[in-house]
Amino acid sequence: MLIGLGLGPGNPELLTLRAVRLLKEADAVFVPGRIASDLVAPYRDAIVLDFPMTDDEERIRQCLIANADAIAPVATNGLAVFGILGDPNFFSTFSRLCEIIAEKYPDIECSTEPGISSITAFAAAAGLSLSGGFTVSDGAEPDARILLKVRKPKEKAALLRKAGYREFVLVERMFFPDMKIYHGEDLPEKSDYLSVMYARR
Repeated sequence: MLIGLGLGPGNPELLTLRAVRLLKEADAVFVPGRIASDLVAPYRDAIVLDFPMTDDEERIRQCLIANADAIAPVATNGLAVFGILGDPNFFSTFSRLCEIIAEKYPDIECSTEPGISSITAFAAAAGLSLSGGFTVSDGAEPDARILLKVRKPKEKAALLRKAGYREFVLVERMFFPDMKIYHGEDLPEKSDYLSVMYARR
């Protein structure tokens, strides 16, 4: 199994308790660079992989393949952890790495564990309260929305479909023991206050 583990924005005191536990439990820990290596160093030695900062897509793909080949022997029979700055689901290379893993090693399961993202860290550093809606983008035109506190998910999805949204995921009471995840047409009529909906065009 391969877990993409969020290490937070770079301050060692902002690692989660779960992150520390998984670093200690892993059969091997991989990281994309020196900052991540320094963050995990108090708990584990890490194998630093090459993730070049370049627009050369072919070079990026070849590096991803080489990294997948390095991780696969551990992840096939044990627990491999890939520690990444921020959160592995926010604008990270981990999803691309998992695509290569799925192509070459389809028996390896990939999952993620959240870390403090740059978005929430920015708000704390800047002293901002991010209430109300806002847009997050890496420069591309956003094609997805995340909605908090969705009490009537089926009704909300019907409205969003009129605006061109077609893909929906609802997570209710995430990371609580009674967490529920709904996809597409299976959305409930009502959901808990602690619900988050993802909608994509």
